[in-house]
Amino acid sequence: MIRGMRFLLVDRITELKAGETVTAIKHLTRSEEYLGDHFPGFPVMPGVLMLESLVQASAWLWRATEEFKFSTILLKQSKALRFNSFLTPGQTLVVTSRIHKAGEVECTFKAGGTVNGTSAVNARITLEQFNLADRAPALAQADASRIAALRNDFARLWQPK
Repeated sequence: MIRGMRFLLVDRITELKAGETVTAIKHLTRSEEYLGDHFPGFPVMPGVLMLESLVQASAWLWRATEEFKFSTILLKQSKALRFNSFLTPGQTLVVTSRIHKAGEVECTFKAGGTVNGTSAVNARITLEQFNLADRAPALAQADASRIAALRNDFARLWQPK
């Protein structure tokens, strides 16, 4: 299991071209703990978690592109966010993200998710990357441990043919 995330919103990476694009999938099952409250009688994936799927897929692309130099990647901004369709249990969200503009510590992606070929969500998102030791040098070992764990998780998610 991937550590450090409460909701794992990428089940598998199906395509990855470092420095360019990623495609990932999230199968929504009835066992997702948030579905009991969202919404009773009509369970759907919350929009904020659909956005988080875009963020997680984009972060995996950036980690692979940067060869896992940073332990932490966070959402800094989302723009032009649109929700176009619901995702219900039994359906699969197919997320695609491509790098739009990359800098040293920030990267902007154009990302979207489809369900059965129909647009469900899309956005332009900006992520920020850093190491904890950049802000608190005593945390260098935490960075190393986190990066090692992320590499292991990535190896489970991305198994190129």
